[in-house]
Amino acid sequence: MTLARRRFLQFAAGAAALSMMSRVSSAADYPTRPVHIIVGLPAGTATDTIARLLSERLSKRLGQPVIIDNRAGASTSIATEAVVRASPDGYTLLLANVVNATNATFHPNLNFDFIRDIAPVSSIARAAFVMEVTPSLPAKTVPEFIAYAKANPRRLMMASGGNGTMNHVAGELFKTMAVIDLVHVPYSRGNPMPDLLSGQVQVYFGPIPGSIGFIRDGTLRALAVTTATRSDALPDIPAVSEFLPGYEASAWYGIGAPKGTPAEIVSRLNKEINASLADPTFKARLADLASTALPGSPDDFGKLIASDTEKWANVIRTAGIKPE
Repeated sequence: MTLARRRFLQFAAGAAALSMMSRVSSAADYPTRPVHIIVGLPAGTATDTIARLLSERLSKRLGQPVIIDNRAGASTSIATEAVVRASPDGYTLLLANVVNATNATFHPNLNFDFIRDIAPVSSIARAAFVMEVTPSLPAKTVPEFIAYAKANPRRLMMASGGNGTMNHVAGELFKTMAVIDLVHVPYSRGNPMPDLLSGQVQVYFGPIPGSIGFIRDGTLRALAVTTATRSDALPDIPAVSEFLPGYEASAWYGIGAPKGTPAEIVSRLNKEINASLADPTFKARLADLASTALPGSPDDFGKLIASDTEKWANVIRTAGIKPE
């Protein structure tokens, strides 16, 4: 080996070691500047509210500002792609939600692969939907609803927030498991509640916070919640799974980072997020959104993402759901 080549190899090895030491030092010192959480929905949505609740606590625990950056559009894909393209240094994070799981199939031509390109950091919360019907409908329970739908095929209208939305796929999963035929009515640019209240549409798998007032005053009838177990927000309302074993459809929220983010940074963020979720005040604020804390490891969150991506892919394909 020539002297020049030996010196080159020594220099290359030293540079690699210095680079590795720099990354380790950077991870150990993290964070040294503000952290940004990018949210793919507008301010005031449940996703945005949960992001802001978390940012308040993370700012204190990390000792640096945690800033919310709303980048709405393209069914959260604009925000997700911004994080995918960001430097994997822990300073740009994504407020991920279940829409990321449905988008993988509903929008097959995305410029990224969510499972491949986003590193799971931590889940935050899970939220139920409520299967609610107009009071003029004679069905008062899920079995009665199924029996009525079987006796009246394609006579019942199922509202949703639009093709491929969570309340749409939740309803399609119900239709498949109950073996009934409902007519889907998407409200992509409007609110289905007025038509549900008037009886123009008969059933809606809606978010609990926007429905609970109508349910309590009797202007809408809640038949079941969509999580695997009952919701603390509506403790007297059964879960769909009590009648259709295995049924589950819920929203979830979590934090993701660009793939390649150092494991030490992911671990630090996971630790601080889980500590925030244990705060009784934070749990109470989540309860106001009909959500429950969902602590866990990065691996736990990764398994949830993978499981729901496969689950909703099957529903979307079976129902033939396409973008409007």
